[in-house]
Amino acid sequence: MEHEVYIDAEVETPAAVEEQIRRAVLAALEGEEVDVPCVVEVCVTDDGGIRQTNLDTRGVDRPTDVLSFPMFELSPGEKPQADWADPDTDKVLLGDMMISLERANAQAAEFGHSPEREVCYLAVHSVLHLLGYDHLDEGPMKARMRQREEAILGKLGITREGV
Repeated sequence: MEHEVYIDAEVETPAAVEEQIRRAVLAALEGEEVDVPCVVEVCVTDDGGIRQTNLDTRGVDRPTDVLSFPMFELSPGEKPQADWADPDTDKVLLGDMMISLERANAQAAEFGHSPEREVCYLAVHSVLHLLGYDHLDEGPMKARMRQREEAILGKLGITREGV
């Protein structure tokens, strides 16, 4: 599948981190069996940048790890449709995400795993939001999303115990 991942780094972002994000986004789309070409745009920022976006878009005046901006209101398991594609590119703009690299590094240290795992987790988490998954409850919706995250990360060889 010819998905595209565009990364806009507002802060210094090592090429390896950009590649990890790209791999994680593509793995999530593959893991969810998205069979139409999609575009996902990723902004890598710091706590200040994500805090301002969080305030502007959600009215929440604090930094967070990741924000997701889906283009469509999908239900978990629902797939983008080919007729939603931009006629100029024949690809569906699935949505945007913003990741705070600063927050990802802090959370990796806090949770005792690698920054690679945290960045990949946040990218997969965000793609699932773009595809309609949510975790507003502490019940089945959250459990389903967590199961999908771990399955996708597992296919990348990124486990809680490993990386």
